[in-house]
Amino acid sequence: MTDLTDIKAAARKVAFARRKAAFDACVPGAAGRLSEVLAGHRGVPLSGYMPIRTEIDPLAAMAEASAYGPVGVPVIQDAGQPLKFSHWTPEGVLKDGPFGARVPEVDDYFDPEILIVPLVAFDAQGGRLGYGGGFYDRTLEGLRARRPTLAIGFAFDAQEAEGLPLEPTDQPLDMVVTESRVLTFRN
Repeated sequence: MTDLTDIKAAARKVAFARRKAAFDACVPGAAGRLSEVLAGHRGVPLSGYMPIRTEIDPLAAMAEASAYGPVGVPVIQDAGQPLKFSHWTPEGVLKDGPFGARVPEVDDYFDPEILIVPLVAFDAQGGRLGYGGGFYDRTLEGLRARRPTLAIGFAFDAQEAEGLPLEPTDQPLDMVVTESRVLTFRN
């Protein structure tokens, strides 16, 4: 494997296995640390995500944050395009979106200043290995060009890895929140 695409695919395969084991062992309250972090940013427009497959679940923290300010979820527009974020509430009506994630039934887009970012793996420097579509990289690049935007990776401790295959276009995380700790990076 010399091609970066193959190297990333191999890294994802290993990371998905670690994430599944962590998901299977997950106890209730995994979003507690995320709620603590978001409490320091009350009222700031943010986006979470609707968890799919073995992703750690941010919904409890998102519901709590929605009592103080706007919360949204990402909506994929098309391949190669940045994400848009539609307002979400815990009781809001959802429909099926691309890739199995639910999205609000009615599009009501806004620009968040904080993004809770799902991931496959992260490293101790704020690097993130995603799913390979580049959606969050394009989105963060665009949002950060307009104003400061905080990218918070949300993951299980077991998703930390060393030597992630990263590219110059990969947008770094500002912090990672896991079920047990908060890592902050100077990017």
